[in-house]
Amino acid sequence: MRKIWVKVDPWDKELVTTALEGGADGIMVPKGFSEKVKELGRIETIAEDGDLKPGQDVIFFTIKSGADEAEIVSLSRSKKVVLECTDWTIIPLENLIAKKADVIAQVKNLEEAQIAFGILEKGVNHILFHTQDASALKSALTKLRANEDQTALEIAEITAVTPVGMGDRVCVDTCTAMNIGEGMLVGNSSKTLFLVHSESISNPYVSPRPFRVNAGAVHAYTRVPGGKTRYLSELAAGDQILITDFKGRSSIGIVGRLKIEKRPMMLVTAKVGQETVTTILQNAETIRLTTPEGDPISVVGLKAGDKVLVAIEAGGRHFGHKIEETIMEK
Repeated sequence: MRKIWVKVDPWDKELVTTALEGGADGIMVPKGFSEKVKELGRIETIAEDGDLKPGQDVIFFTIKSGADEAEIVSLSRSKKVVLECTDWTIIPLENLIAKKADVIAQVKNLEEAQIAFGILEKGVNHILFHTQDASALKSALTKLRANEDQTALEIAEITAVTPVGMGDRVCVDTCTAMNIGEGMLVGNSSKTLFLVHSESISNPYVSPRPFRVNAGAVHAYTRVPGGKTRYLSELAAGDQILITDFKGRSSIGIVGRLKIEKRPMMLVTAKVGQETVTTILQNAETIRLTTPEGDPISVVGLKAGDKVLVAIEAGGRHFGHKIEETIMEK
């Protein structure tokens, strides 16, 4: 998951409040102001009197030439290294990312932040955002947090829908009101996840619950921030999940509550090219997948030939982490 620190120097209460409300992960302030930050909200502080101390836990390194890269790589193994460039450029970051150095890019605007997060398609994991413009900070945090990940979605064609009996179903209530076309990626295999639509649809029998995704069986995988997966049954209040829309735009959601109940289940089978993919969902009208156009389609009305969205990745997973290994799941 991306981390965003905000540097507030000199002290500015409005900037600190903006950082807190915008979902910053840490705030860097001058000596003597760490407690003032914590009076406004619970967050990690970087200061001489803070949680992390500059010069000890956090090192600022001004890179002047390629000869500095080896030292930065070494430092990054035990310290948090904030990289400063005499002339801000992506070349040092590209080199350090290629060498697997975990560095923090210091940026002053949204454009620099987006470049830092996108370098070599992977980007840095961490930035330090330094601005004295509260409105610019608010806009940047909103845009950076709203598009944590971009997920490539493909079209799957339904081949069969089969009732399979009773099972333990997981219903995920989030702290986000989702829109039409949004939901969670869920599947029997971490390699193929179906876009299960949120319950943001009006129904003659049940009021819309746009914060809810009736996600699937306890064994199923779901995508979470940082390119990882977790079992639905592992989730709990306060955990982070990915909310994804039909265009593949993903943002972080927070689990507010998990409901696991015995319900009749169905096996949904589809094909992507020549590959067969499956997921198990509750057999009920309010559970929906998502069409390529972003429309919800109820699982009880699914028929052979219907098209739905899935996310497919190569390789396998080990304890939720993506690995380059051949794994067969049936």
